[in-house]
Amino acid sequence: MLLIGIALLAQEAQEATTSPDAPETDTLWKFSGVSSLNLSQLALSNWAAGGENSVSGNALLKLSADYDNGTTSWDNDLTLGFGLTKQGDELARKSDDQINLSSKFGYKASKKWRYSALLGFTTQFAEGYENPGDEDRTRISNFMAPGYLNLALGMDYKPGKNLSLFISPVTGKVTFVLDTMLANKGAFGVDPGQAVRGEFGAYIKFAYKREILKHVLLDTKIDLFSNYLNHPERVDVNWDLLLTFKVNEYISATLMTQLIYDHDIKFDPDPSDDIEEYTEDRVQFKELLGLGLTYTF
Repeated sequence: MLLIGIALLAQEAQEATTSPDAPETDTLWKFSGVSSLNLSQLALSNWAAGGENSVSGNALLKLSADYDNGTTSWDNDLTLGFGLTKQGDELARKSDDQINLSSKFGYKASKKWRYSALLGFTTQFAEGYENPGDEDRTRISNFMAPGYLNLALGMDYKPGKNLSLFISPVTGKVTFVLDTMLANKGAFGVDPGQAVRGEFGAYIKFAYKREILKHVLLDTKIDLFSNYLNHPERVDVNWDLLLTFKVNEYISATLMTQLIYDHDIKFDPDPSDDIEEYTEDRVQFKELLGLGLTYTF
């Protein structure tokens, strides 16, 4: 609903500025986005060197809608990504799954600083499994399990259109685990049997986006959160990076990486012993490289 409202406002602004009777001024809204679709397939028949048939596909959509009249600003970003891969007779497994929404409102304090409020939401589309290719796979995540909601008040440093540094000493973080089986296990830091966990602390968000070389676009964001009330030294980290290498108007290569560290997300230190014991926190890392259809606007 948020982006639909933004789109309607932007459409009205665009119609007003493009009509014959409209004043010669630019709209205060700026829209941009990247959409990509990457597909790959491998088929083998009587192949002496061995191997398995495989098919995979990944779709990514990144949208931005930003408003700035010199005094107030409103920056909105939405990222949707989903991918599947299937190898041989194994069940299909996810290679990407994300829903990320960020909305930041600012009021000018000085030339480069703004008083700001930020809302951030993160979850995923589908179920995730510990042994995704097996028939007896174990579900370890789901839609809104986890889901994260951040509400933050602070200052935003914007020396130019490409860089933003948001600093908030007053941040509420809510973790949702709306899958009963996972909630009963106490997954993602919630108390066993509970579906919601609240935290209060400090938050920093760094964002940088620009064309670093001709036809090479860099888009990166780093989120840091420290819980005042429980081990503030254990800082949650979420670092996203997207590189888009444009070949022509419709074909490009994309490199996407994500690094996550959250002390409350536990792993089984020895999954081979058939005993579910999620006690170990780890650095999570994902890398996705694709060549396919991309449209930038």
